[in-house]
Amino acid sequence: QVQLVESGGGLVQPGGSLRLSCAASRSIFSIYAMGWYRQAPGKQREVVARIFTDGSTNVADPVKGRFTASRDNAKNTMYLQMNSLKPEDTAVYYCNTNSPPRLNWGPGTQVTVSA
Repeated sequence: QVQLVESGGGLVQPGGSLRLSCAASRSIFSIYAMGWYRQAPGKQREVVARIFTDGSTNVADPVKGRFTASRDNAKNTMYLQMNSLKPEDTAVYYCNTNSPPRLNWGPGTQVTVSA
């Protein structure tokens, strides 16, 4: 079973930037379209960005113009560059397939945007 491990989160001030990483235990990006998700306290998990098998990407409207998804196939790692962060971006961020079947969810990485 593929393992996913997210990292790169932290505490950042509004307007700041972070780059999240999602490392997969083996090569999967040519097989699965992937997504970056987030879950804030008391809210449902939502998708924020997608990376398709051809490398194309899109992002959800709330983060458009601020977040960018990318990947490095050689490193089996995908990234989420987050700029101009807002307090409402505070959440635990995860990566997984874009649609079922899902891989095992990783531990996520906490992003907190606060002054």
